Amino acid sequence: MNGPDPFEAYDDHEGAGGGRAEQDDTWRENGSRDEASAGGPGGSGGPGYGDAPHAGGGPPRIPPPRTSAEDGGPPLPAPPPPERPVFEHPVLKSLLGAWALAACSAEEATAVEEHLGSCGGCADEARRLREAVGLLQRPESLDLDPGLRTRVLQTCLERRPPRIPVPEWAAAYDAETARLDALLQDFGDAEWHAPVRLRWFRADEATTRRTTVAGVIAHLLSVDGLVAVALGLDDPLGEVPATRPTPAERTEAYWRASHFPPTRSVRAPWREQSHSLVRTVSFTGGGAGRTAIPYGDFDLPLHDAMLDRAFECWVHAEDIADAVDYPYDPPAPRHLHRMIDLAARMLPAVLAHRRRTGLAAPAHHRHLVAAGEPGRSLRLEIEGSGGGEWLIPLDSPAAKGSAEHEVAHVALDGVEFCRLAAGHVPPQEAAAGQVGDREAIRDVLFAAASLSRM
Repeated sequence: MNGPDPFEAYDDHEGAGGGRAEQDDTWRENGSRDEASAGGPGGSGGPGYGDAPHAGGGPPRIPPPRTSAEDGGPPLPAPPPPERPVFEHPVLKSLLGAWALAACSAEEATAVEEHLGSCGGCADEARRLREAVGLLQRPESLDLDPGLRTRVLQTCLERRPPRIPVPEWAAAYDAETARLDALLQDFGDAEWHAPVRLRWFRADEATTRRTTVAGVIAHLLSVDGLVAVALGLDDPLGEVPATRPTPAERTEAYWRASHFPPTRSVRAPWREQSHSLVRTVSFTGGGAGRTAIPYGDFDLPLHDAMLDRAFECWVHAEDIADAVDYPYDPPAPRHLHRMIDLAARMLPAVLAHRRRTGLAAPAHHRHLVAAGEPGRSLRLEIEGSGGGEWLIPLDSPAAKGSAEHEVAHVALDGVEFCRLAAGHVPPQEAAAGQVGDREAIRDVLFAAASLSRM
């Protein structure tokens, strides 16, 4: 290709300037003098960064980088403080309701609180509003939901069924002892010695016995021992007495042996015994259902005895909760239904016993009904959760309840009926809907109260 060689032109340029190194030295020297005379880079005395090169043909002058204000020199000026809004008295007074509800902004809340220190009228109004807000809010309980344990266990068992499940007829006892144990967990000495009055009916008369929270647990421990002994477990009383003691006699014996009143130390053996009972009946399964549990003057099959122990555990847990002013909920509906069913099935035998002892109206004007035959009946209707209907034979415990021979109808709430059966509600005061034979109704209500015992 023709034309000037660019490398030749570059060499000629170096030669004209006396060499590249010499030219660089001259540029540095001239640049320093120009900056000094022009007041620094970018001044009016010379070209700055990006200006055209010098007339002499040297490279453009590039100033050194600026020094950041953060790296030296005077500090940046502080921003001016934000101006606080000024609120007049009518505005502050109108904000009192929002302030009481904690609905003000930070500036408004600060202004209101400063104003309350200097205005007595607004301070009184603010106090009344805060008290009203406190009444509107529902108190938050720190207690766990009573149904939480059941839901957690149900979820766990749905994912992984137990190898040895608790029988359904023992589930109520397992649940009620666990609920009572949770109530006792945080009790101090004052709660363990809080007075408790046990209540039941004896010979149609209200009877009471004064004890403590620890005494109630000792009572449950000693009576649960009836089931423990029948299953081959240790008796909390020590050696099994030769006679058939009643639950009350066993309790009195335990109280005497523990230097009444008992202390909080009774919780550990009661808890261990309840766990042992649940484990034992779970391993034996249905084979232990025919075991008879002696209650002194009568026996109960193991299935019914476990329901009876669950019922008494709930009743006395309510006694303890009342003594320490603590809320306590009824059992789960399916467990409550089983407890009501047990009481309804026991009523015919209790009616017959009361007639033999002269506590119920005589049946001289009625004929006895043969076993299995239908006879005069009372319809017991239990309302609410766990409720249902039962036909109670009136003339013979072996008779069959019959709707065709119904002579009376009684309606009761489920929890109210259980409290009647526990001796906590007098039969005369039971809130019942009653229709039919008044004598039959009275006999059944008093028989229900006669189910109670210490």
